Amino acid sequence: MTSDKGKIVIIGGGVAGLSAGIYAAMNGFDTEILEMHTVAGGQCTAWDRKGYRFDYCLHWLVGTASGPFHEIWEETHVLNDQTEIIDHDIHSRIVDAEGNEFIIYTDIERWEKYLLEISPEDERPIRKMCNTMRKSALLEPFSLPPALRSPLDYLRILPKMIPLFRVVQKYGRLTCSEYFARLNFKSSRIRSAFDAFYGNRNFSALAFLFMLGWFNQKNAGYVKGGSYPLAQRMVKRFKKLGGKISYGKRVDRILVEDHTATGVRLTDGTVIPAGWVISAADGYSTIYRMLEGRYLSKEIEHAYKNWELFIPLVQVSFGIGREVPSEAPIILNFMRGQQIGMTPLNFGYSLMNYSYDDTMAPEGRSTLVMRFESPWALWKELEGEAYRMEKERIREDATACLEKIYPGIREHIEVVDVATPKTDVRYTGVKDGAYEGFMPSRENMMKSLKMTLPRLRNFYMAGQWLFPGGGLPPAAQTGKWAVQLICKQKKQNFISNK
Repeated sequence: MTSDKGKIVIIGGGVAGLSAGIYAAMNGFDTEILEMHTVAGGQCTAWDRKGYRFDYCLHWLVGTASGPFHEIWEETHVLNDQTEIIDHDIHSRIVDAEGNEFIIYTDIERWEKYLLEISPEDERPIRKMCNTMRKSALLEPFSLPPALRSPLDYLRILPKMIPLFRVVQKYGRLTCSEYFARLNFKSSRIRSAFDAFYGNRNFSALAFLFMLGWFNQKNAGYVKGGSYPLAQRMVKRFKKLGGKISYGKRVDRILVEDHTATGVRLTDGTVIPAGWVISAADGYSTIYRMLEGRYLSKEIEHAYKNWELFIPLVQVSFGIGREVPSEAPIILNFMRGQQIGMTPLNFGYSLMNYSYDDTMAPEGRSTLVMRFESPWALWKELEGEAYRMEKERIREDATACLEKIYPGIREHIEVVDVATPKTDVRYTGVKDGAYEGFMPSRENMMKSLKMTLPRLRNFYMAGQWLFPGGGLPPAAQTGKWAVQLICKQKKQNFISNK
């Protein structure tokens, strides 16, 4: 194998891989992204059916207004002078098991007032919760990876973080259910809504508090056009900087000599030498398949054995031949005893109405997207005719659910598309359909995995598997961090805009 010491090979063309590619090319490296699918974006994707666009990823994007994530979105051209940000007034509308409606507003002041109108007797816990959310809005991510931070970086952010220390100390080990139980709301309507939303799942209370803090700052808006154009703006940026992206290329092995990554071997036997390898692919596949489990730490082994994964999703997308207006972009329906196909709806289903984005449907028409969790165990062995029949059952049951919300809508449905956990695995390779990796739980919310592996040189991990909760912002940030670390290794200045 011939050496190529100045080349960076990036495994995976999702947002993390595209980010790494952009910064690598910006800093003068010969850079190639290897993507197993025929289109870049990974989880950040959408597909067109009969003039309708069905988005798989983007609900909101942290960093649409300010902060380190915002800088990355501008540097990678996710955001530019032409992109339009939509800041919704309503985060979601919840319909609980008794059919009661409950609204979560994105503005904390407005939501606080709404909650007080529902239950004046709960003034103390309502104000306490909302004040904690205001403190959570002070959270500011670091610009630099841990290995490059100086004491001054920590001192600079300290004044903003002091109010958060008490929040993390007090609630960091609580699930949402435990947190709501501590608040002890008297209102059955409030209790029912929160119980329906989070149930008994091991979901971190901090994740809930931080999320609404970002919305309140108007720093988590929706990027009009959705996932596909977002990813393609990154592809365009990468190519303009001289980067190369190769599609339909699946990596079989990361090649290592003397504990140094030297390139990759594809499933077709092709060897691509490199001076550095960045894996922005599925974390489990990278560590346990491409590297054969040879470079493990106790932290990695513990995480992949014990940290809970996101339950995979089934997405049923509807193209509706008429306008379906809605004030709320997301409806969360928690009627008891429902089942779609073979999946009991333990946590209900969500319905996204894209009436606010006119790029998602032809004029005078609407795109509605239903999602519900469906455990991987139900899908793992499902193949052939059984798989096809299950998709047909899902199509019919989901349509029936939609008909209950919008009576008479069935006759206006022009197209239905069903994507399953197996669809996600087929096109992205993600472990067990866990679309955002590790669930942010009380055990791991404030933890992360290192970008480097023990004893392995010239190799970096990037992507959402490093941070419980996943998502586009940390994925893009770790792509940038990987190149910052390589520049530090080469003792060259890192360029972030060109």
